[in-house]
Amino acid sequence: MKALVVYDSAFGNTERVAQNIGDRLGASYQVSIMRVGDFLVEHLKDLDLLIVGSPTQRFNPTSGTTQFLKTLPSGSLRGIDVAAFDTRLTVEEIESLGILSFFVRIFGYAAEPIARRLKSKGGVPTIDPAGFYVEGMEGPLVAGEFERAGDWAKQIAGIERANKTP
Repeated sequence: MKALVVYDSAFGNTERVAQNIGDRLGASYQVSIMRVGDFLVEHLKDLDLLIVGSPTQRFNPTSGTTQFLKTLPSGSLRGIDVAAFDTRLTVEEIESLGILSFFVRIFGYAAEPIARRLKSKGGVPTIDPAGFYVEGMEGPLVAGEFERAGDWAKQIAGIERANKTP
């Protein structure tokens, strides 16, 4: 089975998470990991699983991730299992910034719109979108988040195996 992890990263944290997810999927999949700018539609050929990740910037995915999702042809993900993740500030940090917590409640994080866009292109959601926490705007990842991302990937692999078993 083939999996592709596509990501954008501003300070390296989302890239680290994407690499870890890809590494953990490697036991069950032939995995490719790439930045959104390196993606070509041909990468979808014979694909079983697509995972897309982005930092949350102004409550949305990066412009590069948004552009990548827009360029996916309509129906191009039909029959492909999909999952989405983001990196984000911790709840405590958001709450300490006052007005930011108000806007987060309204607009949310990057993973949810990524998941919606993947589904709108025909993708089959396999797991709820995930968010992995960073310290401050530039990181690093909060202790334990790297491992949690790996566990999320193992969950996806387990779901996939269960869905593909006759």
